[in-house]
Amino acid sequence: MSTDRSTVLVVGATGSIGELVVEEAMRQGYVVRALVRGSHKADQLPADVQVVVGDLTRIETLESAVDGVDAIVFTHGSDGGGKAASEAVDYGGVRNVLAALGGRSVRIALMTAIGVTDRTGSYNRTTEAHDWKRRGERLVRANGSTYTIVRPGWFDENAADEHHLEMLQGDRRHAGDPSDGVVSRAQIAEVLVASLSVDDARRKTFELVATKGPAQRDLKSLFAALAPDAVDTLDGVHDLPNMNLADEPRRVREDLERIRASRKGAWT
Repeated sequence: MSTDRSTVLVVGATGSIGELVVEEAMRQGYVVRALVRGSHKADQLPADVQVVVGDLTRIETLESAVDGVDAIVFTHGSDGGGKAASEAVDYGGVRNVLAALGGRSVRIALMTAIGVTDRTGSYNRTTEAHDWKRRGERLVRANGSTYTIVRPGWFDENAADEHHLEMLQGDRRHAGDPSDGVVSRAQIAEVLVASLSVDDARRKTFELVATKGPAQRDLKSLFAALAPDAVDTLDGVHDLPNMNLADEPRRVREDLERIRASRKGAWT
């Protein structure tokens, strides 16, 4: 996707990652549109950003946000609101934005989290955040748009000399603490925005961490080294097969059916 006057919608634009995505997208020449919950949130955004007020939990408020956009970067999160918030925001936000698109294809970059396939850890048992984020990933894969799914390690837990990026696949680090991997917020934003215009980032799902060493200038080679997700799959390449679709809640299975049908404009 060319950056030349392409419009990118940032979902979660006033969050700690979203603000950096806005800045990085502007730096790379995109027209940036920010989805915010209230107009007062616009005060913390650059003056050149298009601000649209909408509620991720209400589809009817999102049509103007997605109108005419070429790409969407999802950086939103439920911020520890418990199981209901995990479903309504982490998952529901993805579901509702895709529904508002009405079957139109755009370039998507979705941020979830390292350890998202860990279903038995205490964090997921308490919040179900991993499960709902993973279900959001599945919606993006089923949607038919070109996508990149980034699962960052622990934000800003990296040391001053840890900026050498590594992209991992299979999500096997489940300690539930920074030993799983660390990465700066700024580098997360850089990777999310870069993925929109790199062909080798298409249909890739990966965990993003940083190790000792300087940051790489060329991200294209990192994307190119990754295996793509299988066509029409629900999960990331090499992911654990521990979320059987037949055992999923009925409402989730119905959402997947509708989103697949939306390729023909059938969302209702």
